Amino acid sequence: MLLGAHMSVSGGLSTAFDRAQSIGINTMQVFTKNQTRWEQKPAAAEEIDRWFVRQGETGIGPVVSHAAYLLNLGTPDDALWVKSINALADELTRAEQLGILGVVLHPGAHMNTGEEAGIARIVAGLDRAHALTAGYKTLTLIETTAGQGSALGYRFEQLQAMLTGVKEPERIGFCFDTCHVFAAGYDLRTPETYAATLAEFDRLVGLNRLRGFHFNDSKKGLGARVDRHDHIGTGLLGLAPFGFILNDPRFAATPMILETPKSDDMHEDVENLKMLRGLIGK
Repeated sequence: MLLGAHMSVSGGLSTAFDRAQSIGINTMQVFTKNQTRWEQKPAAAEEIDRWFVRQGETGIGPVVSHAAYLLNLGTPDDALWVKSINALADELTRAEQLGILGVVLHPGAHMNTGEEAGIARIVAGLDRAHALTAGYKTLTLIETTAGQGSALGYRFEQLQAMLTGVKEPERIGFCFDTCHVFAAGYDLRTPETYAATLAEFDRLVGLNRLRGFHFNDSKKGLGARVDRHDHIGTGLLGLAPFGFILNDPRFAATPMILETPKSDDMHEDVENLKMLRGLIGK
């Protein structure tokens, strides 16, 4: 069982392993750079070395990273599009240097140009970023979205279009966010609806490409298309969906990452992890 959370890298990238170890998790997500800035100096060789030492000492992995929120590969704005491509290539490079499984990416928003045009821009942007990072093992993990505003990736058909459109589909994986999928209109709350939703994902995208989960309850209801994370069991999803995923043998080796609201002392992570661990085997 790979159960983790998003860990801060304040004080250096490798410090994330110390924080993860302190709350007893065996996988995690990090930002490899400041998520609110376009550019940042590359990681120092000493810090990269320290990362691998601490990973070896703690045994925590696989690790995923999350791309900066500024990126929008679906934009019709050429300057922002090129900036986003270069930023994704930089994110992939930082992750590749650290042996990270994949970079989680919000695919982008079409900004009133329409779904078809937005997906075409995302596909072309992914191809350019992958061309700039030829031969990398780190995957681009497209995240399911809630569909807020003009954000794309909230229907599994849209994810399928991105996957089948790119020149190198082997570079693509997916991150399944429980809050986002629910807000997008896919129910997960009963054994029947959970099975149906996962079957639809498998039919259109493939469960073999599902390489990570984001575990979040939802403050908003089914199909609201509003992205508001809540603590495990306190939102409108409830506990059941997390139990279904945790006990699904198909995902025994898939990282499951908490992205619930948190403070610096990680108290909320500890409580949410306790809730999740209580569901294992039930």
